[in-house]
Amino acid sequence: MSYICRMTRTPTRRLADVAKKVGVSEATVSRVLNGKAGVSASTREAVLTALDVLGYERPTQLRGERARLIGLVLPELQNPIFPALAEVVGGALAQRGFTPVLCTRTAGGLSEADYVGMLLDQHVSGVVFAGGHFAEQAAPHDHYRLLRSRGIPVVLFNAAIDNLDFPCVATDDVTAAGQAFTHLASLGHQRIGLVVGPQDHMPSRRKLAAFTELAARAGGAAPSGEAARAPVEHALFSLEGGQAATTRLLRHGITGVICGSDVLALGAVRAVRRAGLSVPGDVSVVGYDDSAFMNCTDPPLTTVRQPIESMGKAAVALLVNQIENVAVYPEELLFEPELVVRGSTGRPAAELA
Repeated sequence: MSYICRMTRTPTRRLADVAKKVGVSEATVSRVLNGKAGVSASTREAVLTALDVLGYERPTQLRGERARLIGLVLPELQNPIFPALAEVVGGALAQRGFTPVLCTRTAGGLSEADYVGMLLDQHVSGVVFAGGHFAEQAAPHDHYRLLRSRGIPVVLFNAAIDNLDFPCVATDDVTAAGQAFTHLASLGHQRIGLVVGPQDHMPSRRKLAAFTELAARAGGAAPSGEAARAPVEHALFSLEGGQAATTRLLRHGITGVICGSDVLALGAVRAVRRAGLSVPGDVSVVGYDDSAFMNCTDPPLTTVRQPIESMGKAAVALLVNQIENVAVYPEELLFEPELVVRGSTGRPAAELA
């Protein structure tokens, strides 16, 4: 996001840079910056947007207007699902004449609140958050309330905590967990484990609730009251987190594991192999997302697909409607996931014997 930071170049250089970016003369840029007539509305808008993208401060008389910039705040880019989302959302925004500004949180780097402050300084028209603090009960949420108080349009991508009052698009986590569990159960698996994110993570909570109910229906309640057939582990969303959590699950003798992301599932596959076992011969693994290249892993990963394209376009539509003052209710739009069966799941060894 460095390109939206303020720059200290000469006025002449600023005119030349903006003129080149927009494809107009420096005189036209000068007329826009000085508020003079003789410039079409579309050209004026393009000049102001170029000014923002190149990192130049707007003239004082123009700072009160919102730029056609949209912040897209993501937790990371290592998980392939987030670049895929950025591509869909960025493309849909560009088609509507907006410029996406990618803001990626990194360890020890800028926080969501930092990015929100910078975006507000740039007079953004709206913000899309994906995989952010809005989904974490224990995380800070004041920056969301700040956006709300400023009247900035916002859309959240996937399950959020209560009382943020923003529209949200989300995959149905309950259905996703049900699809994965039912698939493994239909193959004959009776000891199925679950690896999901932190305990305060809302999508993980929904998957856990659905999983626990399904396991109980399957008759897995032990006399002590613990779900003997439903061991659960919480982990950070990383390959290493999935590996450590699955290593712990293997001590329960599981033959199948459902993971809250494809990255966690790849960690699960590694854990199974490090234990001297095979996938799916000894342990079947199901992921979640169907992110890029999951059909190229060894074995190809069975996973629950999020409809990223449909969700991304819906998020942009909700955001633009707010920008254009169309009534948008702070409700959640749930999208249906799809189980994609590949080579990482099969019948348990006992069934094959």
